[in-house]
Amino acid sequence: MKHAAFMTISALAFGLLSPQKSIARQQPNIVVILADDMGYSDLGCYGSEIPTPNLDKLAQNGVRFTQFYNTARCCPSRATLLTGLYSHQAGVGHMMNDQGPDHEAYRGQLNNKSVTIGEALKSAGYFTAMSGKWHVSFDFNVNPANRGFDRSLAAPNGGFYYADKRSRLFLNGRELDVNNAPELPKNWYTTDIWTDYGLKFIDEALTEKKPFLLYLAYNAPHFPLQAPESEIAPFRGKYLQGWDKVREARYRKQIQLGLIDSSLKPAPGNPIIYKWDTLSDAKKKQYDDMMAIYAAVITHLDKEVGVLIDGLKKRGVFDNTVILFVSDNGGNAEPGIEGRYDGAHPGTVNSDVYIGQGWAQVACTPFWMYKHHTHEGGISSPAIVSWPAGIPKERNGKFEQQPAHLVDILPTLLDLAHATYPSEYNGNKIQPLEGTSIRPAFTGKNIDRKNPIFWEHEGNRAIREGKWKLVAERSERWQLYDLEKDRSELKDVSRQYPKVAADLEAKYNAWYTRVHAEPYPKPLNSWFYDYTSLKSGE
Repeated sequence: MKHAAFMTISALAFGLLSPQKSIARQQPNIVVILADDMGYSDLGCYGSEIPTPNLDKLAQNGVRFTQFYNTARCCPSRATLLTGLYSHQAGVGHMMNDQGPDHEAYRGQLNNKSVTIGEALKSAGYFTAMSGKWHVSFDFNVNPANRGFDRSLAAPNGGFYYADKRSRLFLNGRELDVNNAPELPKNWYTTDIWTDYGLKFIDEALTEKKPFLLYLAYNAPHFPLQAPESEIAPFRGKYLQGWDKVREARYRKQIQLGLIDSSLKPAPGNPIIYKWDTLSDAKKKQYDDMMAIYAAVITHLDKEVGVLIDGLKKRGVFDNTVILFVSDNGGNAEPGIEGRYDGAHPGTVNSDVYIGQGWAQVACTPFWMYKHHTHEGGISSPAIVSWPAGIPKERNGKFEQQPAHLVDILPTLLDLAHATYPSEYNGNKIQPLEGTSIRPAFTGKNIDRKNPIFWEHEGNRAIREGKWKLVAERSERWQLYDLEKDRSELKDVSRQYPKVAADLEAKYNAWYTRVHAEPYPKPLNSWFYDYTSLKSGE
């Protein structure tokens, strides 16, 4: 294996031996890392007090995006990342429930009018691999093994970290016995095995002398929060100061880092969240423990990113590997104010811990709202790009202010791989890409974005064009914000700029029709919606 890796490296370094070698030299390796339910401020390099030294170092030697967007929810974000289409166009307009043939945007699975990053790059000569949470259906052959990935270790859904009744794993499309499979280590933890198998797949790519694409979809830090006790213990007591003080500290650190300007004021605290000083000592201890487990899950994720980076370096391929790290939605406030806490065995294999709204608000610092929602807290991701061979050293540690979105990932990978996007694939007509390559931003150039960015989830909606954002929760009227001056969405200027608002609304309505979006049929959930207008005192 070492010999095969050395031969691959030599070919990349010196290989003008043939036109094919020259082409391979121009194709970087690519790793796309997706975190699950990680808020905008949850990494140290985005303001957090949680130690994330490996991702911080990746940012110091790469580029951080300040305005990278997701779709506000797990399944739609994965569909968008995988296809370069809005999730409705890919068939995953909501989650994985199939609404039937009369609702083509809501079939709950990737359709055949899309191609995945695996299919697109495999056609360009890449060895394609996926490790982690799939969550765009495992039915009807919609799984990594049948959607372009040469190798995969995948979970159909998330919801677990250790082997238990909820866990299912598939190796190259074949289901494993999660408790007894010889392919799995004893007492495995998902974050570890996703990384380990990712490196195994990379070794296969090197043996085959192919550039590789690894889609590494961690399920951390999604609930139910579970982590080794030895990693939780150091955080206990650190959060007894309460969510308001932790949020304020993150905001100050974001200014210090240069992530945000001091003129950007944080969105006000949600008025329905408990005031920390009114809680009993027992409740404070409980919420401290919940956040300690969350912090441990994130530090463990960072540790495994370090294992991946070390593995790439040992194999001699780190410098010419593009690593893109991003999250699928904002911090998670489910199932409401209380969160969820298993006081008997918190953090263990049988525990079921959710951080709740108070800590989710911290995760989304300095913005308003969380996962599910199209205000900035719900759709803003930390996003880091590393590529030593392709990003000039003078760009190291820089912030990139241009907006980007998950819909841009496939176009970017095509650009990096010198690959073409098909108009037909496996006999099916393929929809045109919606995103654009953000590769120019790696080197400080302008992204050639010709169209607005759109959102719709559960009736929450938004459109972003230039500095303007038109946004509304399901229960609200449209609001207009100038994000150059007001990223935290404090001052609605729709009455000052009615023509701008009307133009954006018309573009949004045309998009909504084109992607076959539909009204969300379920009743309003009070903890999500009843207080949305309180932010601005309306």
